[in-house]
Amino acid sequence: MNKPATDIETLKGAAAIFARYRRDDSPKPAHWNETLDLLLAHRSHRAFLPRKLPEGALETIIAGAQSASTSSNLQVWSVVAVEDQERKNRLADLAGGQQHIRDCAVFLVWLSDLARLDNLAKLNGREAGALPYVELFLTGVVDAALAAQNAVVALESLGLGSVYIGAMRNKPLEVAKELNLPPNVFGVFGMAVGFPDPAVETGVKPRLGQGAVLHREQYQWGEAQLDAINTLDEKFRDFQKEQGLPEQGWIRQVLSRVRGPDAMSGRHKLKEELAALGVELK
Repeated sequence: MNKPATDIETLKGAAAIFARYRRDDSPKPAHWNETLDLLLAHRSHRAFLPRKLPEGALETIIAGAQSASTSSNLQVWSVVAVEDQERKNRLADLAGGQQHIRDCAVFLVWLSDLARLDNLAKLNGREAGALPYVELFLTGVVDAALAAQNAVVALESLGLGSVYIGAMRNKPLEVAKELNLPPNVFGVFGMAVGFPDPAVETGVKPRLGQGAVLHREQYQWGEAQLDAINTLDEKFRDFQKEQGLPEQGWIRQVLSRVRGPDAMSGRHKLKEELAALGVELK
């Protein structure tokens, strides 16, 4: 049974939660532990030291990933670990030239993988008529995301850092060719992993206050959400200033990302490209 946090632990936890929200009304923890420390301190790392992962670290991280929940125990995800420098370079080019893909120790591409069940059905003379439906594709995407986030917690516990790369969806056909993906397998996102460069300061990025995301009994749009949004907009400008980024705030940034197909970096064609990859959605 969890014990109530000591005064020191409570102060430590309160500081960690405040760093995440930057709000005076941030929640005050009644319990605190090392796992919460790790989760609340999460940040993206885009600068890495030129060091390889320790022997066995990758396999340990994947064991953590495979310990995540998986819908109906289908386990419809896979991951490709890329360490070859030339292949990382090519994937970086496909992702718009992101340098951290070139610099990381290993680049992980997380996959929605329905090919395994398709092949298994063929080997056993069974039907797999559910695979082309949206539900199974979503299951693969959700499974991959759950596994990847478990991997992040595992790798951070080992002193490593990472950053998700959604740009694997910019050119999915080219990514599939580079990784030799069979039909019914789709690269959901990438993840650059390595030892963070301590010379490059990376802050904890503020999030929406819980008034925007925590709904009790029924969804509510109103004052609490607007307060959380407006407060984050202000705090995000502070974060951007600290990180030497353009001070545009959260609202302007997110709305610019959803303004239309021109802001989607080619992902507006995803439905057609999924079909070309053998992922026929019904």
